[in-house]
Amino acid sequence: MVNYREILRMTADGNYGIRQIKAGAHCSYEKIRETQEAAKAKGIKWPLDDDVTNEELKEFLFPGKYTSLPIYAMPDFAYIHKELARPGVKLTLLHEEYMNKCLTEGTTPYQYTQFCDKYRRWAKVAKATMRIRHKPGDKIEVDWAGDTLPIHDPVTGDVQKCYLFVSSLPCSFYVFADLCENMLQESWQYCHIGMYDYYGGVTRLLVPDNLKTGVITNSRYDLIMNKSYQELAEYYDTAIVPCRVESPNDKSHAEGSVSFAETWILAKLRNHKFFSFEEARAAVKQALEELNNREITSRKGWTRRKAFLEEEAPFLKPLPKEPYEPAVWLPEQTVGHDYLVSDGINKYSVPFDLIGKRVSLKTTRKLVEIYFHGDRMAVHVRKDTPQRDPIVKTEHMPPEHQAYMKYTEEDFTAWGKEVGPATQLTVESFLRRGREPEQGFKFCASLQGLAKRYSASRLEAACERLLECTSKPDIRTLSSMLRNGQDKIRKPEQEQPKKRSSTGHTHGAAYYRNLKGGVSK
Repeated sequence: MVNYREILRMTADGNYGIRQIKAGAHCSYEKIRETQEAAKAKGIKWPLDDDVTNEELKEFLFPGKYTSLPIYAMPDFAYIHKELARPGVKLTLLHEEYMNKCLTEGTTPYQYTQFCDKYRRWAKVAKATMRIRHKPGDKIEVDWAGDTLPIHDPVTGDVQKCYLFVSSLPCSFYVFADLCENMLQESWQYCHIGMYDYYGGVTRLLVPDNLKTGVITNSRYDLIMNKSYQELAEYYDTAIVPCRVESPNDKSHAEGSVSFAETWILAKLRNHKFFSFEEARAAVKQALEELNNREITSRKGWTRRKAFLEEEAPFLKPLPKEPYEPAVWLPEQTVGHDYLVSDGINKYSVPFDLIGKRVSLKTTRKLVEIYFHGDRMAVHVRKDTPQRDPIVKTEHMPPEHQAYMKYTEEDFTAWGKEVGPATQLTVESFLRRGREPEQGFKFCASLQGLAKRYSASRLEAACERLLECTSKPDIRTLSSMLRNGQDKIRKPEQEQPKKRSSTGHTHGAAYYRNLKGGVSK
């Protein structure tokens, strides 16, 4: 048996001449040349795995040439390897096509078991990436690393824990990692945006763990995705297939890449003391590049980046023209009587006819959108810092509230003067009673309402009568007076003192004389 392994080894070494190879392999010059030319044509290079035998090499280098057994048609393994990268293509389909080709050409085909076995052996000998389980560009596995990276505050000395997001392409093992200040929904989405931008494309499937930022429920009967995460996947035209609960092996490459990233990123930076998030994130990006450019142990001369660029990048789906704007859906909330809802930082208005209804809030870094039964009812520019007052749009207010927004001190004063002096004094009392004139606007508006309901003349009369009793008139009393008609009661006239009558009964002198002696007769 010719020692094909030794021929390939000594040829690859480059330090041996043809005579030395002849002496080492114990074969003729012709056999050495034939073997070298066949290996070059078949793309078989040293080093080979230890379990690849000379017999197998002979079959691959010279199929059917040195055997007395029936000659089988050797499949085109390079073509098979290329076709397996295409969506939906499997070995069963390729074997059927191979059988049909042999039938047409009148050659003897291998059966399915031998067909698959020989492809696996060819892939092993040719050092080709196996595509039976993991097609290039087919899926991305994502997860959070278990360890954290500490950030030290240079003033207070407080330590903030930052989290590492890790993703991996199972075919090329190409890794992406990014540092986040938290593990909230918004950070999770921004990591995915950065991941797709780093890879320069999108895979068919996205495989996360069952964390709440991605999956709400994943049971035997139900799969409920986080709405914000689902929208991101739809935008990038990919499908989310979370791994089974408590089954990390469903995304074993992400688990392995997480472990690898913890070693070559987090552990590598363990002795560095970072004083800002930006500094730590830059260090993580540098460590990531070094990780992807490290030589793969099982493939001499190959790196994760090289494997990605040559074997996986061409199969990724293109990115959308514009990057995705991350959005977070907040839990439903009931609209209060003030027709306001909250994003957790500020309050925003909705149309007043939604009072008492349940609405959903969709927030981005720039906008707050309010939805009712799937329809967008309002949009606001989002404020990322707490505001003193709620953000209210005039068109969301009831008509009376819209009118209130148009009120001014000058308008109320002019109106009171037009009605009458008593009304004018009442208006001025309302405007001057508080710290600011605006505090009396609602009382002046109520006064205008009374004038519309009962007439301006009756209001003037009621104000006049009330001001005779108090210097601080109020709406409640005025309303009661007008309702009971007290403004219509005429004032009682002042009583004139009674004049003494100039005539009267006068007793004579005899009357008074008789009083001295007794009772008059």
